[in-house]
Amino acid sequence: MPRQAYGFIGIGAMGYYMAKNLRANLSAEDTLTVFDLNKEAIWKFINEVAPARVEVARSARELVEKSDNIFTALPEPQHVKSVFLEIFNTGPLSKPPTQDSRLLIDTSTINANTSIEVANLVHSNEAAHFLDSPMSGGQVGAMRGTLVFMVGGDKNMIPRAEASLLKMGRKFWHMGPQGMGSNGKIANNYATALNTIAAAEIFNAAMKWGMNPEALTFLMNTATGKSWATDCNHPIPGILDTAPSSRDYDGGFALNLMQKDLRLAITAAKEAGAQMPLGDRAEEIYDATAAMAPRTKDFSIVFKYINSL
Repeated sequence: MPRQAYGFIGIGAMGYYMAKNLRANLSAEDTLTVFDLNKEAIWKFINEVAPARVEVARSARELVEKSDNIFTALPEPQHVKSVFLEIFNTGPLSKPPTQDSRLLIDTSTINANTSIEVANLVHSNEAAHFLDSPMSGGQVGAMRGTLVFMVGGDKNMIPRAEASLLKMGRKFWHMGPQGMGSNGKIANNYATALNTIAAAEIFNAAMKWGMNPEALTFLMNTATGKSWATDCNHPIPGILDTAPSSRDYDGGFALNLMQKDLRLAITAAKEAGAQMPLGDRAEEIYDATAAMAPRTKDFSIVFKYINSL
């Protein structure tokens, strides 16, 4: 297979492990270029993946010039827009290094309108394609390479995208046209946010009734009450050794990120004329949780807030 040139922008909580798995699943001939404003994260990454070949770009624009397949993993919609404006508003790009066109895949969790805006910017340039492809699985999924990607955009780009994304994850779903990957992600996280509150509420009540939480977990996971919150990310410490709650809520999916995703879902629903009465209340509950707990803790720490009422 001919050499391919990959680029990764955003070596943060998720991107660090995604880029690490990407490099591990590339051939020795393939190149990986990385960029992040946090130089400490970049050099930690370089040292950890050594002796595998990784180059460091001085800017997002330089990285794209050196790459055919480019991934971004950034915190907020404004960060995504800023990076893509830097790339595409400074003149035409050079010819791609090894392929006929560049494919830029944004894995950030942002609203569909921003994804479409960025896609229009990318597609105004010759030989460049864009897909929105947020992922589910959290930091643990990024570390283990078990992320699930939900993709929006041109179906003709899907085979090429799938080959690259499955180097960092285990499943890949084409959700439809541009923006549908972003909508799929915020829909998934909206349901997860509410399911976690429901689990926190009922386990708090059940323990006050005198129930054994482990017995209730077994019941719910074999009956109709099962959810990701009860099966994988249990909010009660000590029930699942692998859950963040059993590590003082460290690791996992940060509370502030769930707050952001919940806001994105509620805003997008209202813009479409759909009401989310449970979402509005859930937003209040997570905001109250953030007022009493570090926002970097896993969002299942909402149990502590529920328990304090």
